[in-house]
Amino acid sequence: MGKRGSRSQLLSTLTKKQKKHLRDFGEEHPFYDKISKKEAKPQICQLSESSDDSNSESEAESEPEQVSGYHKLLATIKSVSEEEEEEEEDDSALDEAEVNSEDGGSDVSFEEETAAESAELRKGKVLPADPEEKDGEAAPGTSEESPEEFTDAKHESLFSLETNFLEEEGGANCSLKASQDPFLLHVNKELKEKEIQAVAINTKTTQELKWPVLGHLVFSSRFQKLETFKPPKDVDLKALHLQKPLESTWTKTNSQFFSGPQKSSIPFTPLQKELFLIMNSYQDLFYPERTALKNGEEIRHVYCLHAVNHVLKANAQVLGNNSRLRSQKLGVGNDDDFRDQGLTRAKVLIVVPFREAALRVVQLFISLLEGDSKKKIIVSNKKRFNGEYGSDPEERPPNLKRPEDYEAVFVGNIDDHFRIGVAILQRSIRLYAPFYSSDILIASPLGLRTIIGAEGEKKRDFDFLSSIELLIIDQADIYLMQNWEHVLHLMNHMNLLPLDSHGVDFSRVRMWSLNNWSKYYRQTLLFGALQDAQINSVFNKYCVNVQGQVAVRNVPMTGSISHVLVQLPHVFQRLEAGGLASVIDARFNFFVNKILPQYRDAVMSHTLIYVPSYFDFVRLRNYFKREELNFTHICEYTQRSGISRARHFFLQGDKQFLLLTERFHFYKRYTIKGIRNLIFYELPIYPHFYSEVCNMLRATTRGEEAAWTCTVLYSKYDAQRLAAVVGVERAAQMLQSKKNVHLFITGER
Repeated sequence: MGKRGSRSQLLSTLTKKQKKHLRDFGEEHPFYDKISKKEAKPQICQLSESSDDSNSESEAESEPEQVSGYHKLLATIKSVSEEEEEEEEDDSALDEAEVNSEDGGSDVSFEEETAAESAELRKGKVLPADPEEKDGEAAPGTSEESPEEFTDAKHESLFSLETNFLEEEGGANCSLKASQDPFLLHVNKELKEKEIQAVAINTKTTQELKWPVLGHLVFSSRFQKLETFKPPKDVDLKALHLQKPLESTWTKTNSQFFSGPQKSSIPFTPLQKELFLIMNSYQDLFYPERTALKNGEEIRHVYCLHAVNHVLKANAQVLGNNSRLRSQKLGVGNDDDFRDQGLTRAKVLIVVPFREAALRVVQLFISLLEGDSKKKIIVSNKKRFNGEYGSDPEERPPNLKRPEDYEAVFVGNIDDHFRIGVAILQRSIRLYAPFYSSDILIASPLGLRTIIGAEGEKKRDFDFLSSIELLIIDQADIYLMQNWEHVLHLMNHMNLLPLDSHGVDFSRVRMWSLNNWSKYYRQTLLFGALQDAQINSVFNKYCVNVQGQVAVRNVPMTGSISHVLVQLPHVFQRLEAGGLASVIDARFNFFVNKILPQYRDAVMSHTLIYVPSYFDFVRLRNYFKREELNFTHICEYTQRSGISRARHFFLQGDKQFLLLTERFHFYKRYTIKGIRNLIFYELPIYPHFYSEVCNMLRATTRGEEAAWTCTVLYSKYDAQRLAAVVGVERAAQMLQSKKNVHLFITGER
């Protein structure tokens, strides 16, 4: 009681102003010092929250720490809540240190963490234990919320571009001095106001070329100058202007695609070489032949190389200018020489459908920066990332038999709601970096949609998309099965002027970014497995890169109908529509009035109606209910018990019709037994689904093969899907023919 009573007496003698000064500075104001007549020797106290000029940690530990009375008073002033928050903060720091030690490295040293924490405490702020959201993703902030939630003070000293400088040992090699570097040529290209205004008026100029591997290419541009080129036979690795250490690490990272000795000195497959030449020229690219079974990993490797190369070059330019500014005398040089940034830090956005794809992308980033060097790079939060994005092989049922392409797409963790920020600085990677402190953002369309929000929502943010210089959309066809509206919503919010400054130094921002011309400098790489009108629309509407666009336009000579193994007559019936907007109603009326009456008879039982669009499915289901037809239905939202009942009733003949959506077939790939009559309400989005569904007829053979039928509805607006099913030559004849009905017979011996 004696000590506590003496402390309370001392505090009671202080005014509010004195207590505030004591709390802020750790001592009373010199004005209130009691001067004794005796001369006292000066006492030197070594504080834990020392400045940058303090002695090293080892020297501080060698001397006994002396605590003054003022510090004892200061300790009593602190509230219990502040002490508990600091204890939680220390525990989280220890936990993170244990995690990083198990991963083989830590993101920052103890001294740097202490310095960052003390700097924040000196400002009177309390560090949050975890700056990310509960679901593990970095939470970009809105202008209404406190900025502390969206800063990364604990690791800012290591990953901040503003406070770091280019390392001297690699400065000569890492600095961007090459005048022919495509990165510099692209970001330093100056547009004029007249050129921007003319983009809306100009018609696209196009030119077609044929490349050895990619095939038929269409170069186009809305700007006056259209640049085309052909791939050289031999490409020197140094001529690609790869930033260190990518020249050495890429060879090992890409070695899995070379079974034997390499025929050429360049460590690219023929497909990768042609793709990277287009990527490195900073032209927009649409490649619709990316399949998970054949070339998916090849393409992922090459676009990860391009993304890391872009980030390393951009960061090297910033760090190099930091060094120049530090050594520069005041008043010397032009401010425009140091314009090297966007309005926000994030430069690259990679959109992938599942967590497994994000896991592979991050693993490639680590491999590209690490290579075969003995020195491991620093990767923070690696254990947490592997836990949240990895998968347990035992979770998958062992007896599940599905096609090979299904196994390749739905491998690993297939959660489609995620987002993660990645900060890269020299030989360090920070995972789960806040979006405004990240260089690369990896997310799914759903994960981005939940951040971007909708108009009218209070908590929404899309400022982090304002300065994206490289947009990579991989496996675009899968988004047609998820929700294509999320992709359109994302594209509508790309490269808009931010609503808040987010602490940017406007003297370092490029002029074309300040002019809101970022979308003309953004490179978009679009990869998918098929030619689709919706994907083509995104590429044609939202890709306006000043360097131009390149689209691969190979036409299918043989369609998927050639893979139908059963003997089956295919009747293709063309419907007439006045315009694109009226196709939906025209198809429904044609089906109800012309097709459905032929199958109402009880003889035409076991009829499967395949519907690609969920909206068409709902319309047909409601019509069947009103007409009281004997039918059942299965869609992607049907529960497992409902699926089992519907399949059983259809197989036994208790239900005459079965409505089936393409999205259900995409996600489940069940074999529907008992089909005798097949109706394609619309041609499938995936052409190989046509042959898969047709081959389901042989799942139950009871001697009714001669009575099997297949009817397909199509219009002139289904040209791409029709060509993918029957081949481009037959499709052209069917669309131009005066006859509306065409017959194909498969499986003839």
